Amino acid sequence: MPDLDSPAAASARLRAERISLSYDRTEIVHELTTDIPPGSFTVIIGANACGKSTLLRGFSRLLSPSRGEVVLDGRSIASYPAKEVARRLGLLPQSAVAPDGITVTDLVARGRYPHQSLLRQWSDDDEAAVRDALEATGTSDLAGRTVDELSGGQRQRVWVAMVLAQQTDLLLLDEPTTYLDVAHQVELMELFAELNAQGRTIVAVLHDLNHAARYASHIIAMREGRIVAEGAPEQVITSERVHEVFGLANVVIADPVTGGPLVVPLRGTSKKEKGS
Repeated sequence: MPDLDSPAAASARLRAERISLSYDRTEIVHELTTDIPPGSFTVIIGANACGKSTLLRGFSRLLSPSRGEVVLDGRSIASYPAKEVARRLGLLPQSAVAPDGITVTDLVARGRYPHQSLLRQWSDDDEAAVRDALEATGTSDLAGRTVDELSGGQRQRVWVAMVLAQQTDLLLLDEPTTYLDVAHQVELMELFAELNAQGRTIVAVLHDLNHAARYASHIIAMREGRIVAEGAPEQVITSERVHEVFGLANVVIADPVTGGPLVVPLRGTSKKEKGS
């Protein structure tokens, strides 16, 4: 458990302090405490239904804790007006739904809503933000099409563009590579890595352990609503930890490209056989 009085905790832009999160009175996340290191590429990993996406929803204020609090920039996130939260962090939810008939450009432009007011209407800066977001996600050629006629992978990239158009320096991404083929997954992960290198703090829920190991600077491993390990990839992604969290028989070797951990599942084994 992180020390809330430590310098790291004091400098964290986003942290959870003993939060519990529930759906329909069923507690999913149990008194969890963690800090998101500023400037990090943090990836949350764990088996299905372990609380990864629930934690991200708590971080974004989509789900209010039944106990504890989420702190954003030194204040309880619950104390901010909604627009102020949206100016400080951008969220890509797991299952986003676009209005019927909306064009790609109009959807991405909705990322500029937090910056609008009675005194500040659509501007050249907004136009440039939308254009840059479309270019960054490779969706400029889709700008005039309606979202409902796109493939799943195209839609996912358009939703990422909308989040980028917010131009926040804190991004929360729930399974951002869903529906994408391998090439587009890598393309998007490289984009996130570039944004992180430019100074943005990124928190992502990922299913692909090797994407997590290759791109993350900080990993949070969850099991049954609690954190079982967190730290650098080489500290968290070990063969023993992967087996503990996922019930997967595996070996971890050095990634031939990065030198970091690379998870290789073993054949002919199952959770039942391993007693998990």
